[in-house]
Amino acid sequence: MADITRRLGWRHLRGAPTAHIRHHRGGKLLHDGPRLSFWFRALTAALSEVPVDDRELAMTFHARTSDFQDVAVQATVTYRISDPAMAAARLDFSIDPDTGAWRGTPLEQLGTLLTETAQQHALDVLARTPLSAALVDGVTAVRERIAAGLAGEPRLPATGIEVVAVRVIALRPEPEVERALRTPAREQIQQESDRATYERRAVAVERERAIAENELDSQIELARREEQLVDQRGTNARREAEEHAAADAVRAEAEAARTVRLAEAEATRSVRLARAEAEGAREVGEARAQAQAAWLRVHAEVDVTTLHALTGTRLAENLPRIDSVTVSPDVITGLLARLGTQEQA
Repeated sequence: MADITRRLGWRHLRGAPTAHIRHHRGGKLLHDGPRLSFWFRALTAALSEVPVDDRELAMTFHARTSDFQDVAVQATVTYRISDPAMAAARLDFSIDPDTGAWRGTPLEQLGTLLTETAQQHALDVLARTPLSAALVDGVTAVRERIAAGLAGEPRLPATGIEVVAVRVIALRPEPEVERALRTPAREQIQQESDRATYERRAVAVERERAIAENELDSQIELARREEQLVDQRGTNARREAEEHAAADAVRAEAEAARTVRLAEAEATRSVRLARAEAEGAREVGEARAQAQAAWLRVHAEVDVTTLHALTGTRLAENLPRIDSVTVSPDVITGLLARLGTQEQA
């Protein structure tokens, strides 16, 4: 919208870079072009503002396919006004000299023209296409048909309109039909998911089985090695027992030989000792016999008085020490009697 300023019955207009301004006074064109700035009188001026920028027109309409299914088409048409003078001559782009606002609705008229033209061509292509094909390739077909139809529409160049681009955003069936169409795909996806789940479970079971087999193989190998270890330990124990038995036998034989040698030595010593003792006893006996014989010979040659004296002496030597002796008359009488008897003999 143009920027208009009022000053003492005059008006000043400052246009935008994307707006084409046409100023007529008295049927004459005084100003024509974008980015204009000028003074004018409101009572004598006829102003038009034509936008020359690219504009987006979003449209949504319903169509029916060859199998009588309703679909919704969402599209966007980009257009521009390439000939502002022709557009201003065919559509009402006049603006109020006081406010700068359009007196009519030219852009709505352009939108209606473009929407109806695009809708006509989209309906034409969809009416000969079944729903399944329309959902698969309908977007491209509708876009190409709308672009070709707008390019061949004679009213657009006559109005100064240039179509820049056409985009078809979506082509959707009714919600019930869309849900019905989604069901097989969802079921297929669910089946694929279930198959993937089953395969994953099968792989997991197979891996668990492989792990269990590995564990069992490990246990079997461990048991086999333990059996080998037990056998080896038994062999080692038997070998150790045999070695100990052999060592004990060697020690026993050595001990027996030593005992035999000691016994023989002891027997030899005992024999020698017995012989020595017997020889000594014989010699002692002979010496005693000789001494006794000599003693007897000595006593046989000595008189009785001397023998009595020796007897008393020997008796005195063998008697304990006597500090005092009390002799009664009976004892003396008995001794004297015995002495007298011995003398008589």
